[in-house]
Amino acid sequence: MLKKLPIGIQTFSSIIENDLLYIDKTDIAFNLIENYKYVFLARPRRFGKSLFLDTLHNIFAANKDFFNGLAIEKKWHWENKFPVIKLSFSGNRTVKELLSSLLLMLKRNQEILQIDCDINDDIALYFSDLIEKTYQKYQQKVVILIDEYDKPILDNIDQLDVALECREILKRLYTQIKDNDQYIRFAMLTGVSKFSKVSIFSGLNNLEDISLSPQYGAICGYTQGDIDSVLASYLADINNDEIKKWYNGYNFLGEQVYNPYDILLFIKNNKVFDNYWFETATPSFLIKLIKQNQYFLPRFENLQVEKNLTNSFDIENISLETVMFQSGYLTIKEAYTDKRKRIQYLLDFPNYEVKLSFYDYLLNFSVNVADKVPVTDDLYNALEKADLNQLELIINRLFASIAYNNFTKNNIENYEGFYASVLYA
Repeated sequence: MLKKLPIGIQTFSSIIENDLLYIDKTDIAFNLIENYKYVFLARPRRFGKSLFLDTLHNIFAANKDFFNGLAIEKKWHWENKFPVIKLSFSGNRTVKELLSSLLLMLKRNQEILQIDCDINDDIALYFSDLIEKTYQKYQQKVVILIDEYDKPILDNIDQLDVALECREILKRLYTQIKDNDQYIRFAMLTGVSKFSKVSIFSGLNNLEDISLSPQYGAICGYTQGDIDSVLASYLADINNDEIKKWYNGYNFLGEQVYNPYDILLFIKNNKVFDNYWFETATPSFLIKLIKQNQYFLPRFENLQVEKNLTNSFDIENISLETVMFQSGYLTIKEAYTDKRKRIQYLLDFPNYEVKLSFYDYLLNFSVNVADKVPVTDDLYNALEKADLNQLELIINRLFASIAYNNFTKNNIENYEGFYASVLYA
């Protein structure tokens, strides 16, 4: 009998206790915590970062019974139990919400660890005190796990003043990790974006980024080996090449991986190919950036960029290519060295789901939704019949359905690239 799928479950203990499907990542976890002290990992949303962090939590908390039969069972010294402080960010659209959320998370950690420290409205000092007092109580170095460390900033990307203020609050908070080095065994931050060294990480410059380390390319996501072994029974009678076309293709300079959220929902929904991951994202700010920068959409395919463009996010000078890569809408198709010995990447859409969904989203954002499907179908029919007169009428209808208020107070003559991109999509 096939195990039930862990859709939407990010708690390792729940998966194990309920005997749900689990793809064993504990060998990677063991390698990571044996070789690093301060780690940063960037991956797109819905890629399994939260589950991986919770797996680490259970390893450090020495919950040995959860790891029976897994790769780490006979490797880890289970007699060593470390206290864990865990922060997990949700949506905060104001600075007040962020501060309230942080205060609540620190209080919760204090209660779980049964630490007697003063609750301080200065969040950074409260965090620092919690780390030190935890070490003093347990006489054991502390583990710090921070999930979606960048979410308060990304959620306010359209409110620059709020985003900048959130960045300064988080920067000061994360600096406390470095300042309390003597009390810390291991710390890991995960998120979607990696901010430039001069911004949020300037106070935590000992953090090692493994986002594009080949040995950790499969730290999140499903490999082809997982598809062919653990998941084979769930995917019987499905064309392997079609699954690859739709959901594989993410490359973090290691083994290519499938989006796990896609695969699980594909199985649950009677193996119907659809845009499961893309529907969970809200890339409206990407569309706004495309329009603001008059970006020509075909450039997204086989896009050549320098290495530093993929790992440096600056909210005061946003690069659309960087946002697209870090959010998972583009991935590395090839890495090479140019004539000046600089590392270059060739970026492209990872798979059919993302490419198709992104273009559809652009159309839905730009064109009257009621007109989109018939216009698209009619366009195909006219091209198949080589009916140029009909093609002209359809293109006129397409452009006429673009909302006028998209261009209010703008110079419409500068938007040729946008119109071309709509037609291309």
